Amino acid sequence: MTHSLQENVATPMRDGTILRSDVFRPDAPGQYPVLVSRTPYDKRRAAYRKVARHLADNGYVCVLQDIRGTHASEGIYYLARNGRQDTMDAEDGYDTVEWAARLPSSDGQVCIWGHSYSSWSAWVAAGARPPSLRALFGSGMAARILDNTRGIFETGRRLHWMYQQAADLRRRKGGPSLSKDEIDARWFDVERFKWVWFLPLADIPDSAFPGLTGQLRDYLQKQEIETWAFDDLHPLVEVPTCSVTGWYDRIIGAIEQFEGMEANGPAHLRGRHRLVVGPWGHGMAALNRQAGPLDFGPEAAALYEDLLLTWCDEQLKGKPPADSAPVRLFLMGANRWCSAAQWPLPGSQETEFFLHGQGNANTVRSDGQLTRVAPGDDPPDHYTYDPRDPVMSLMGRDIQMEPRLQAPNDDRQDILVYQTPPLENPLRVIGRVSVRLWVASDAPDTDFTAKLIDVRADGSAVNITYGILRCRYREGYATEADPLRPGQVYEIEIALNPTAIVFGAGHRIRLDISSSDFPNFDRNHNTGRDFWSDTELRPARQTVFHDRNRPSRLILPVTAFEAS
Repeated sequence: MTHSLQENVATPMRDGTILRSDVFRPDAPGQYPVLVSRTPYDKRRAAYRKVARHLADNGYVCVLQDIRGTHASEGIYYLARNGRQDTMDAEDGYDTVEWAARLPSSDGQVCIWGHSYSSWSAWVAAGARPPSLRALFGSGMAARILDNTRGIFETGRRLHWMYQQAADLRRRKGGPSLSKDEIDARWFDVERFKWVWFLPLADIPDSAFPGLTGQLRDYLQKQEIETWAFDDLHPLVEVPTCSVTGWYDRIIGAIEQFEGMEANGPAHLRGRHRLVVGPWGHGMAALNRQAGPLDFGPEAAALYEDLLLTWCDEQLKGKPPADSAPVRLFLMGANRWCSAAQWPLPGSQETEFFLHGQGNANTVRSDGQLTRVAPGDDPPDHYTYDPRDPVMSLMGRDIQMEPRLQAPNDDRQDILVYQTPPLENPLRVIGRVSVRLWVASDAPDTDFTAKLIDVRADGSAVNITYGILRCRYREGYATEADPLRPGQVYEIEIALNPTAIVFGAGHRIRLDISSSDFPNFDRNHNTGRDFWSDTELRPARQTVFHDRNRPSRLILPVTAFEAS
């Protein structure tokens, strides 16, 4: 089937603002379900149009829309991260769904879909309950922002993103029209991403992100506030939903959208929601088998548009599903897909791996060990965290999580390394990972990071998942910050992103402990003051205990579950 395209169709909102939509229609006569995606990233992007063409060629009308205040649409653009209350996305989403349902080629059924920000706008619209909405497909969007950021500014990713978004506002005021590649070239090759080092962040000049710097300053002061809170919307979403993410997606909290809909969504829809987790990162344009140094095999390769098409065929055209299981997970290491009835999987056993050593766990040549045996009288490990020389994030150029060889950080004295002996048998880990540490610091506030790593038989080490805790949040985000006291020992818990992996026989399980992961997360200045206004960077002396009374440990969800 071929299709036609009508560009920049006027889409009126309830307040008179005109948003602009591109409408892709099948050429064959008839009426078809409509798929709507609303984006601040320019509806003309090749990745969006690739999906829209595929859908139109398979019997759907597809509407791509620039959200309010971006690209071809009128209005003022407000950042989603500052909270739903600042935007018109609920109203605009509702109005767009109902407008799309009335298109001449529409059969009245609408599915709203999107990735990342577009998924955010889809969930907000679904919570407004437009009558013509029949399904939602969302990827790369967490239910709770704090489960994504842990209350810490994501310096590298967020400032790069702000720079990209500000380019459109420059254009709207008469500046040059730049492609995404041209914007990125300026950020990396001209600006040299200098703003990630700027202090204090609140004093970044307006010229850096024109039109958005004021909103950025507001966002800097909301790091501990839950500004997404999709949990509140789940009871209001009255359509089946499909959530897609990847084990290397830094916004893997899309899993929580599925959990929230199953637990708190309308009762008559429970069991109809779907979750798909592949071995992918945040970018859904290319779902490849190869990621960094890893090849996940032929089953890992997929097309985003095929995932969307399959969901819509089931929900809007009544086609029977190829796999009726609510949960599909890719099991890394085994490199195959698994189906399950629920998440978290039943039968997982929280298994403790205790930290051991003789006080010399610094660097990969350390004496740090992970074993199932509880520690005895082991001496503690120490390191100095200096925010002027943070541990640099081993990530993609765009500060997105991906598999990376860990060798560049092998010789850092501010990373403690603990690892098991080579495994005699494979170990299957599926679910949430956590680390409990007994720590002390001479700083009133500081961070502790944890990274789970697979050390292969040849000695190469690849990251699996990671987590961070800012100590001021150790009792929660809503509590008044209680400064650390020098010499006092605290038990803290670091939540790592969930994963699904088989550690192979002959592999080692490794845990790296440090206090920075920059610019993935902003540096803790170790002063206890507000990070956005503070210019002082103070070194901190850190101690990690692992003895019989203070047993620091890694907790893995080990499962004997044999998914189909």
